Amino acid sequence: ALCCTREGSVKPFLGPYLNYVRRVPMGVCALITPFNHPCLIAIKKIAPALAAGNSIVVKPSELAPLSVLRLCQLLHEAGVPPGVVNVVPGGAEVSKAIVGDPRVRKVDLTGGTATGRLVGA
Repeated sequence: ALCCTREGSVKPFLGPYLNYVRRVPMGVCALITPFNHPCLIAIKKIAPALAAGNSIVVKPSELAPLSVLRLCQLLHEAGVPPGVVNVVPGGAEVSKAIVGDPRVRKVDLTGGTATGRLVGA
């Protein structure tokens, strides 16, 4: 959506100030996907994160990890540099470890309320 709607304008700002927008990558983004539609939801998370210049750690559901693992394997085969796309399968303990890592600057979680509470604790 950002690629389609970026207009390059800056909102007016009163006073003797220089006003500009600086878009910079956030760094490492943790993307946690659910069991239902694992590949579709992963793609909807991965594409914008990479387009914005971020590195990602994808944690697919432990109930449906294979399509996300294959997707990330295809990204590596397509030429994505090593370390930019990473996949860590596992359960809730893996999600907590990823979210708790100080190098992770953004977390994108799709899941139920219980999962959100567990990861956010």
